Amino acid sequence: MDGSGVAVKVIQKVVKHDKKTNNYKIALIRALNDLALTYAGIQGRGAGVAVPLKLIADLWLGYYWPFVSEQKPVYQGGFREGAADVVFRHELTQLKCLWKNTELGSDRPSDGVLLVSEVVKGNVSTEVRNSYDRCVKVLIRAIQQPIRYAGDGNVQFSVFTRVKRIPELDPHTVTLPHQNASELFTVVDDGMWEDFKFYSLYIEALCLHEWALFVESADRDGSGTDRGQVYLALTDRPDSRRPLSWERNQFELLMMEGKGLRCFWTDKPLTPQNYDVDHIIPITTFPINELWNLVPSESEFNRFKKRDRMPDQTWLPVMRERLPHIYQTYFDRHNMRSILERGVNHRFGVGSIGDAQELSEAAIRLIFAIADSRNTPTFARII
Repeated sequence: MDGSGVAVKVIQKVVKHDKKTNNYKIALIRALNDLALTYAGIQGRGAGVAVPLKLIADLWLGYYWPFVSEQKPVYQGGFREGAADVVFRHELTQLKCLWKNTELGSDRPSDGVLLVSEVVKGNVSTEVRNSYDRCVKVLIRAIQQPIRYAGDGNVQFSVFTRVKRIPELDPHTVTLPHQNASELFTVVDDGMWEDFKFYSLYIEALCLHEWALFVESADRDGSGTDRGQVYLALTDRPDSRRPLSWERNQFELLMMEGKGLRCFWTDKPLTPQNYDVDHIIPITTFPINELWNLVPSESEFNRFKKRDRMPDQTWLPVMRERLPHIYQTYFDRHNMRSILERGVNHRFGVGSIGDAQELSEAAIRLIFAIADSRNTPTFARII
């Protein structure tokens, strides 16, 4: 697979034509597509990209969340020999019940995505965390099925490799961020990884379409679930139930302390009465609330000039100059440093970033890779 579109045909065949008793194969392809976008700055070096099953499990948790309920479950496949449609339904339903009783819990289909975000930040109770861990363990077991059987039904592991741990990987294999060496990985061919990025929008649309059709056809109990309802559930995005009040407070403290906080885009000085916390990568493109993606901005510029667009290449020199400075400001403030490092470790890998300059370079690569992959609307710098 050479990354020139050959691999996307394999992906299309798995999603559209593989035999399926549930929608695990569709969920696996969707997750790998999302991860290729999340880590768009990563490229293979001839031996593939190793993807931790834990990262896939976190995405599956969000995908399947809208379809588990004690009162009205939406089935994701058939029942065989008394087994449930998906093996993690019980654990995910329990987790959902616990979450709904928390401050942020709601009936939104995207609450699973929000929960994972709160787990990463360490903002959940011990009870919720333990339930999450149990659910992820079962999810990881389930994920190994489509890894094994995707592609030619008569040949196992015809598309993806057997799951492996770090010591079993080729030394030239590039690994996505992971928590420890005992994690399980599947290796995605370099060409397929690049095709996931290049054809991201197409693969996402195909997965959503086929998932919606599959669930509609699996509506055995006549609940009236149709493809439109499934599509809306699969595409719901988390809202801003956790406002950026902490980040705003930190920016205002910096201003009060005379740190000379300036608009990242215009370089004009900011005041507590005139500033926004701006997402470089907009929420509408990809929801990243990590501190490295947040910069101070003039309110008017953010709301009327940048809006939900990404910077184009004319901003590259400015970003190379200003990002190290703003990241160093975050690093120098103790409580901001800990939050910044947590997001950096999650996005770029533990120990992968040494200082503000390295973080700036990694962030810029990711920002422009996501813009290219998603064909996101951009705004130019006016000199």
